[in-house]
Amino acid sequence: QVQLVESGGGLVQAGGSLRLSCAASGISLSTIAMGWYRQAPGKQRELVATITIGSSTDYNYYGDSVKGRFTIARDNAKNTVYLQMNSLKPEDTAVYYCMRRVGGSVYWGQGTQVTVSS
Repeated sequence: QVQLVESGGGLVQAGGSLRLSCAASGISLSTIAMGWYRQAPGKQRELVATITIGSSTDYNYYGDSVKGRFTIARDNAKNTVYLQMNSLKPEDTAVYYCMRRVGGSVYWGQGTQVTVSS
């Protein structure tokens, strides 16, 4: 059973930084993609950043609202994906969810709260 455990959320002032981590376990098939989504109160879940694993290179994708401020990266040895968030804004406040597509299934973490104060 695939499990995703997120960490690193918290409260930060506008302009500050946070780094989210998502450690995966129980993976027995190839990972196709991994990434981060977020959901603010009263809003739909939106894509933040993803990594699609290619045969020779990864493809990173960022949502328009975070381009230039957030960076996604992975550590294969630790089965972990990271989200470095810089220049945080109050509108980045949301629950951030880790996602991993393994084989034909998509798995989600439990979510970690990020709150940015103005």
